[in-house]
Amino acid sequence: MRRVVVSGIGVVSPVGCGPTGFWDRLVAGNSGIGRIDRFDTAEYASQIGGQVQAFDANAFVPAKEQRRMDLFSVYALGAAKMAVDDAGLVWEKEDRDRCGVAVSAGIGGIAVLEREHEVLRTKGPRRVSPFCVPMMITNMPAGLIAIEHQLSGPNYAVVTACASALHSIGFAFRGIRDNDADIMIAGGSEASITPLSVAAFAAMRALSTRNDDPLHASRPFDKDRDGFVIGEGSGLLVLEEYEHARKRGARIYAEVGGFGMSCDAFHMTAPRDDGQGAMRAMKLAMADAGLNPADIDYVNAHGTSTPLNDKIETLAIKGALGESDARRVMISSTKSMTGHLLGAAGGFESAVCAKVLQTGTIPPTVNYTTPDPECDLDYVPNAARQAPVRACLNNSLGFGGHNACVAFKRI
Repeated sequence: MRRVVVSGIGVVSPVGCGPTGFWDRLVAGNSGIGRIDRFDTAEYASQIGGQVQAFDANAFVPAKEQRRMDLFSVYALGAAKMAVDDAGLVWEKEDRDRCGVAVSAGIGGIAVLEREHEVLRTKGPRRVSPFCVPMMITNMPAGLIAIEHQLSGPNYAVVTACASALHSIGFAFRGIRDNDADIMIAGGSEASITPLSVAAFAAMRALSTRNDDPLHASRPFDKDRDGFVIGEGSGLLVLEEYEHARKRGARIYAEVGGFGMSCDAFHMTAPRDDGQGAMRAMKLAMADAGLNPADIDYVNAHGTSTPLNDKIETLAIKGALGESDARRVMISSTKSMTGHLLGAAGGFESAVCAKVLQTGTIPPTVNYTTPDPECDLDYVPNAARQAPVRACLNNSLGFGGHNACVAFKRI
């Protein structure tokens, strides 16, 4: 069976950009969450977000082209270029029919939708941009990355809300394993810190309202958590067939071992209250990777900082690993520092898993100060930890009951 490895990382995030730029801040426990400054939030219940930092869009996309793209596509093009450079790929040496792209978004070009609707309302239908549709649709980053790098292999975007990026990584992994491609750029991108998006999530009472203390607002698994903090960015991996990577002398971060997915079939937004859906995805990922619960040393949790998610994900981890192994493994939610990147979350957090396996450093769950009796596992509170990690799981759970889990192995 063909093996699949991670040979490149590209990150655009609230804690920094590049294959290493985000990592030091995560390990140090430095949050990228602050007050939203892109629009007036005075009337908003939630006024905080994880906005992208230290990203020079002009270094990746010419200004003229940016005017024809939503920001989530710009983030994706930047992250893709970072990942390709990090992998040391020279496309002229590759069969580009065997190289593809799987990049997702959960929401996509909502900023363009808001802007062009206002144009329609105030100026009429003839003034709406002819680029409105291609700027807005969620598959456009995958198409633009393929155009930029001239990659004519498999190309798609999976839309499963906050599980989108991890589903794309899982399907890209399967595509390489099944010999549909040798290289895939995979992950997600999102830029949904917009007036309508923030208002809509706030109307659901899903967002933290800890507006006077943004650095401590995202507090996964803490008893005093009051909702997630909206974030943005892009996390992309270069996935590559192992022998292909080895022959060209690529640096390998980790192996992608397995992929599992399931549906809660329960509620539009709430997770299944017994955790069975997420548990099943984790079990399927471990089985696909040939791993047992005793082999798992780390879980990068979905960990949104909402009351229901964190409690139920804790139940799911116990169900998937068994009580004793669940209490042994290290668990962290990096959303405590980035906020929730929505459809890009699984891509960014897969990059975290690759770095964990490469470095043996576990990033913390910050803002964990008051234990919750219903969240009683080892969430690596407040300080990073050095520990050998043989294998880890990455969880992403989306509205609609979508559950995804990817198992990574040390190589």
